[in-house]
Amino acid sequence: MSKWLILSWFFFLGLGTESGFSQVTSLLAPVKTESPKETMHSFMKSMEAYRIAKKAGNAHEAREAIDRARRTFNYGDTPTVGRYDLGNRGAVYLKEVLDRVIVVDYKRIPPSKDEPDLPVVWRLKGTEIAIGRVQQEGSSAKYLFTHSTLLRARDFFETVRHLPYLKGTGQGAGYSEPIIQRVLPKIMRQGFAGLDLWQWFGLFILGSMGFLIRKLASGLITIFKRFTSWSKLDWDDRILNAIDQQLAIALMALFWLVSINLLGIEGNIYLLLKFTIKAIINFCIVWMAYSISAIFSEYLQRKAQKSEFKIDNQLAPMLGKTVRILTLIFGTLMALQNLDYNVMSVVAGLGLGGLAFALAAKDTAANIFGSIMILSDRPFKVGDWVKFAGVEGVIEEVGFRSTKVRTFYNSIICIPNSVVANENIDNYGRRQWRRVKSNLGITYDTPPEKIEAFLEGIKNVIKANQKSRKDYYHVVFEGFGPSALDIMLYFFLKVDDWSEELVERQNIYLEILRLASDLGIDFAFPTQSLHVESFPGKDKVIRHNEQWSPSALKEEAKLFGPEGKSSKPKGLGIFVPPHLEKS
Repeated sequence: MSKWLILSWFFFLGLGTESGFSQVTSLLAPVKTESPKETMHSFMKSMEAYRIAKKAGNAHEAREAIDRARRTFNYGDTPTVGRYDLGNRGAVYLKEVLDRVIVVDYKRIPPSKDEPDLPVVWRLKGTEIAIGRVQQEGSSAKYLFTHSTLLRARDFFETVRHLPYLKGTGQGAGYSEPIIQRVLPKIMRQGFAGLDLWQWFGLFILGSMGFLIRKLASGLITIFKRFTSWSKLDWDDRILNAIDQQLAIALMALFWLVSINLLGIEGNIYLLLKFTIKAIINFCIVWMAYSISAIFSEYLQRKAQKSEFKIDNQLAPMLGKTVRILTLIFGTLMALQNLDYNVMSVVAGLGLGGLAFALAAKDTAANIFGSIMILSDRPFKVGDWVKFAGVEGVIEEVGFRSTKVRTFYNSIICIPNSVVANENIDNYGRRQWRRVKSNLGITYDTPPEKIEAFLEGIKNVIKANQKSRKDYYHVVFEGFGPSALDIMLYFFLKVDDWSEELVERQNIYLEILRLASDLGIDFAFPTQSLHVESFPGKDKVIRHNEQWSPSALKEEAKLFGPEGKSSKPKGLGIFVPPHLEKS
């Protein structure tokens, strides 16, 4: 059943009949060049089809015909960029020459009865037109018109152009001399440095007109800028400012590209001029595309800054760089394609050298995968305070290759993403609460009741702060220091960044200072006390309670024990620890 469906499908497409298949095979048939006879026949048949299609005004068929004729030439070391024009012009000149000097008899071209064996080079009798064998790697030998024949085709034509077409030939390739060459005086048609004098004069005029067109284009763009400046949008003004010069240069070069064909310039000079002009146009186009992509990247970053999602601040720069890089790569490939370079062979070459490239770029690949892991895991975002790989600072940018960290001494450190992805990252920016731990030292002459009141006051200061954590904090008399009574502060702040943390910590400390001032508590600083037992001529100083008896001292100490009158194990009741307070 499926077989009949396929046959029916081919029938409706016009491919199921013998005529349908012959039509397709005629379009896809290869150019036969297995012998000098087949090469000559392929060339003459294609050029005859070219002349007929050109006379009928069928540009598409004419282009296909001359393309087949062009494939019978050996281009030798001719650059790829020049083969198209060289082949087209060479085919026309060679056909004009052959129809003026000989009626081709295919029976006398090898292989023939007289020459059954194929020669290495076969020459057309009485001429320097030759077809030679070319051995290509991976394929059988071909016979092509020699490189010398192709390069000298115009010289052959200039030699025989005065001769009429021979009877029985195809009457040339429809070549007609440019009108300007017919009306110019003979002195202007004299050659100089590869071109006629009138062609050099024409190049000068066209070059001057090109610069005039550039000035005119710049003026029109300036006028157009005035109209766009009235709009509320700013991207149109920025795009025009970015591409105005390149656009004017491209229009100038485009005028030159169209104009040089009017001068009838041929050969290497024409190829050089055409290549240079096309290179200028393509360079300007790639430059304009890159400038527009840069504006688009900046637009994405501005949108990301207004977005509520912080991840946009990381994705926008990376996406912007991706757009610029892809624009540059594809723009360059398109420019090479427009310059008649075979881009597919370049891409294929990259595929063949993929292993070497992968080995050389393994670090780059690791960094790219590291950036993907960073974006997927999101261990930090732009603006977070982080510490990893011995670096501490604020994340400023996450790129394809590296992550940029702004340190607290205002330098930039670039860390490869492959390193970042494998590090233990301490993200201070993700803290819900920011811990503050500090010690206050007060003087040893501070009475216990004032210490308790001071602790209670500090506790209330922390409770009164709007950014502090109310369910977990500590204020305790921690111990006896070398020169002060130590009070420990341990609390948490809920703030967005380090700057706000510093401000709120400052507010609490200022309140503590005011509290200490009101209670008459002095803060201690490191000191040493010198006790002198006696001075010469003076009695020894008797210390306080030095004359107490052992029994009196024992009784005094007992008063601080269980059920003792002086015992206050929970303090005077002035200070209530935070964790014992009723919520």
